[in-house]
Amino acid sequence: MAGKTHFCKRRGIGALTASHKRRNRRGFLLAALIAAMACGLLFLMDRPPICTCGRVELWHGALDSGNSQHIADWYSLSHVIHGFLFYALTRWLLRRPPLGMRLAVAVGIEAAWEIVENSPIIIDRYRTATIALGYSGDSIVNSMSDIAMMTLGFVFAARAPAWLTVSLAIGLELLALFVIRDNLTLNILMLTSPVEAVRDWQAAL
Repeated sequence: MAGKTHFCKRRGIGALTASHKRRNRRGFLLAALIAAMACGLLFLMDRPPICTCGRVELWHGALDSGNSQHIADWYSLSHVIHGFLFYALTRWLLRRPPLGMRLAVAVGIEAAWEIVENSPIIIDRYRTATIALGYSGDSIVNSMSDIAMMTLGFVFAARAPAWLTVSLAIGLELLALFVIRDNLTLNILMLTSPVEAVRDWQAAL
């Protein structure tokens, strides 16, 4: 009898593990589907697929009209940090769902931001409140890269010790601050409560 009970418990654990793995895979597939839907919505919003300059650069480091038009730029660092933050948030709020499902939630949040960020009201807000005077929104390839960068940050945070993730987030913020006088923290500040002195300092670069 004891042997049978032990066997049943082992079967239950195995079934639970298999169910967990299935939900995890479904979460990763759902994350990919959400990203694909965001891509489709951006097409419907008439966002340019690639930079209107007609080329696609892997890295665009200059602070000019090419920002947010190519695959990666200095603002890509902010999206990696998004991944760090979304991992922490979903781990705190969604303890039971597997990693794949939590990633799907994170991709949903990031995809929603990409849609909102390319709406006329936010584009105008960037132009009036930040140093992005000529900002006209992202190309679709850049938006998809932003979602990928967030995913990279999320997966990194899921695998790395918390101290390393926090240290890297601080390092990325300081690097962007030093190079372009902008980062995620200042971006949020200038969008929500612009400080003229900060804007003047950024524009002097």
